[in-house]
Amino acid sequence: MSLDAVTIADSRSKGDVGPLVRLAKADMAAVDALIIERMQSQVPVIPLLAEHLVSAGGKRLRPLLAVAAARASGATDEIAGSRKLAAAVEFIHTATLLHDDVVDGSNLRRGKTAAHLIWGAPSSVLVGDFLFARAFELMVETNNMRALGILARASSIISEGEVLQLTRAHDLNLDQETYLRIISAKTAELFAAAAEAGAVGAGADEKSIQALRAYGLNLGLAFQLADDALDYGGSSEVLGKNAGDDFGEGKVTLPLLLAAARTRGREDAFWDRTINKGQRSDGDFRRARELVVGSGAVGVTLDTAHQYAEAAKAALKVLPAGDWRRALEQLADFAVSRAA
Repeated sequence: MSLDAVTIADSRSKGDVGPLVRLAKADMAAVDALIIERMQSQVPVIPLLAEHLVSAGGKRLRPLLAVAAARASGATDEIAGSRKLAAAVEFIHTATLLHDDVVDGSNLRRGKTAAHLIWGAPSSVLVGDFLFARAFELMVETNNMRALGILARASSIISEGEVLQLTRAHDLNLDQETYLRIISAKTAELFAAAAEAGAVGAGADEKSIQALRAYGLNLGLAFQLADDALDYGGSSEVLGKNAGDDFGEGKVTLPLLLAAARTRGREDAFWDRTINKGQRSDGDFRRARELVVGSGAVGVTLDTAHQYAEAAKAALKVLPAGDWRRALEQLADFAVSRAA
């Protein structure tokens, strides 16, 4: 049994990031200009390596979320501070991707050859450090200590999540509570911080700030759960990396945990060899995918993602009704249905 991206997408209402992209076009053009300007360096390899990843595209969801949070909370004037925070968020995200690809030994990122395979692991790690530094420069320039604290705390939480995931790799005894702690820290926290900081940078009221943080956190959880499901039922074009990478790296995600539990007694030897012992060979991912999809684990994972997407939309109820709020609601649906 197999499941392709279209089947996954059809199980959910279609979301659309297009309306938000169009609304934020001017703001994001300014953010992109900041990103290009601040990734420059007199050391040639730095802008070359950074541009390789930054120019690979993607939806820039995290910086988009920062400027959208500013606008959705009612900001109508110039939001230079929120734009700088949005650029900082993208640098933090890009830095973590560079570091993660080295740790995980990934071959693809955003559909392109991973930077460490071109320039080497040391350069990738050090350019990631450079981007972290640039992010903090941008934060300081906003002269907004609360926003600086939000993104500084998020950076430390992300690192904690990555280390926790690393220490629990190849561990089928991982419980779902710990799994959710990992994805909350390594993925959802930056979504939450982007929305919260964007609102703070625009001078939003406290009720709106907290609502947008809740939105971002739930959106991030939905996004990561969908990613984890797509690793077994998606395509490289959708993921921006190779389908099956999580399995190949021995990452224990919710679809895998559910499948192992649901096939207990029948497939214990397979899971023990491929995950606990890390002894994987050609054809093992195909078998793992059959078990994950056949056990219904992909569907359950997407159901869970859908619940978080609905929680994200519910958090927006305190914001002014209008195009921005509606676009953020559509983004929550897109987080789950982006395989279309």
